[in-house]
Order: sequence, then C-alpha cells, then structure tokens
Amino acid sequence: MSAKFTAACVQMTSGREFAPNIKAASDLIRRARDAGADFIMTPEITGMFEPKRDLHLAKATDEAANPVIAAFRDLARETGAWLLLGSTPIRIEAERLANRSFLMAPDGAIAARYDKIHMFDVDLKNGESYRESALYRPGEASVLATLPWGTLGMTICYDLRFPYLYRTLAQAGADFLSISGGLHRAYRQGALACAANARVRSRMPASSSPRRNGASMAEGRKTFGHSLIVDPWGEILADAGEGVGFITAEIDPAKIAEARRMVPALRHDRAVPAPQTMQAPLAAE
Repeated sequence: MSAKFTAACVQMTSGREFAPNIKAASDLIRRARDAGADFIMTPEITGMFEPKRDLHLAKATDEAANPVIAAFRDLARETGAWLLLGSTPIRIEAERLANRSFLMAPDGAIAARYDKIHMFDVDLKNGESYRESALYRPGEASVLATLPWGTLGMTICYDLRFPYLYRTLAQAGADFLSISGGLHRAYRQGALACAANARVRSRMPASSSPRRNGASMAEGRKTFGHSLIVDPWGEILADAGEGVGFITAEIDPAKIAEARRMVPALRHDRAVPAPQTMQAPLAAE
C-alpha cells in the first residue's frame, strides 16, 4: 500500500434519461476533483433509472454505445482522477441487462468492470415488490481492481447484505471496499454505501436539485442517500446526509495495515461444521 489519498463520494438523483444524469454527475465530479479528490465514485444506476421494463430495455445499450461510459472516460482524462461509475445498465442479451460498475483510470482506460451479483428481489410490508432479476442477469464473479494506493473490492448496493462476499474480497487482498448504492429506504439501517442516490426536495427538477428522492424519479420508489466513507474501525469519516452533493475524506492505507496487525481476523478463519440440532428434553412422566 502507498501514500495517503482523498476519496470522494458523489450523491445524486438518477433520472430516466442519460443526458441529464451525465451532466449532474459530471458537475459533481469536477467539483470533487477541485476539492482535492483523487478517487471519485458515483451511485448505482448513475446512468439511467427507467422503472418501466419495456422502456428500460429500449434505452439500454451495449458497452460500445453507452453514452455514460464514454462521458466518464473523457471525464477521467479531463480531471486526471480515478473514477468509479457506480453502475449503468448494459445490454447483454435481447431481454436481459447487466447492472455493471466501471473503474476508469486517469488516462480514460477501463481498469475494471463488475456486474452486480445479488439481485434485489423483495416483497415489502407496504405492498411494494421488486424483482431485479426479471430485468438483470446476476454477475458471476467478484472483482478486485488495482489502484495506486492499494487494491479495491468492487460491489453494488444489495451485495451489502451478503457478508461472505466481503470476506472473500478481503481474503483475496482487498484493502478498500466500494459499495455503490441506490438503497431502498426500507434497508437504510444496513446502508454502508460509499455513494448513494440522494433524497432531496425541490419544486422543479434540475441537475443539482432534483424533485424526487433518489432513483425514483418516476414511480415513487424511495431511496435513502447518506453516502458514507468509513475507516477500518467503523468510524464514519464523512456522511453526505440526504441531499445532492459530494463528500470527501483522506484515506491513509497505513491505518488499514495497522488495524489488521492489531486484529488479524483474516488469519483466524476456521472451518465451521454443520450445526447440530438439539432435541428438547422429554417431559418427566
């Protein structure tokens, strides 16, 4: 691991069309870079959130034609920063997409790709149901990416509910973990998202002050915001609240190494046998 660096999390509200989302993200990324950020990440579904399946499929493109990827590659070259596009829909089959995250190097090259593994298929108490797997194909591999300051493990939103993924990434050498989120408000208590779609209020939609809460510009889905940057001891270094904007924090890789020396939990794994089923004692006759 190398010297200290500054990380930034962009918090925005994704809408139904690519162009306004690109503008909103680009403006915030430039501001974060001007504030000294070396590594800047954006939320899940930065590219486009279209709640209607047929329109979502119609708007989605493959990588080569995706305008968000092209814009982020140009932006990386312009700013000289490492950019993590939280995710954008990518067409991989006629009727199926990938929820794919991209890491762009400062020269504009795509340094890593990650397809969201865990699909948000839930039925909530208020009657809301979501079936991410009906539109998206789950990813099949975890991903590590090499940064100048260490190794990054890339994840997306609902992945957060599956600790074994993060254990796997850490055991494979991850120094940092990214969790780009469009987290539903029902799951806010588990939100350790490094960049999330924001909940903001305004009368008119605009690139920096959208009218609806994150990732829900059309059909009323409510997401949470509260992007976080968290240190190895669980201390919150920065919290973006619920509005559009960005947060930054200095990251010291030496503190990661120090924490792992003090609590070497990655060396303490043991094979866990199947649980025993204990029988209740028989009642006395």
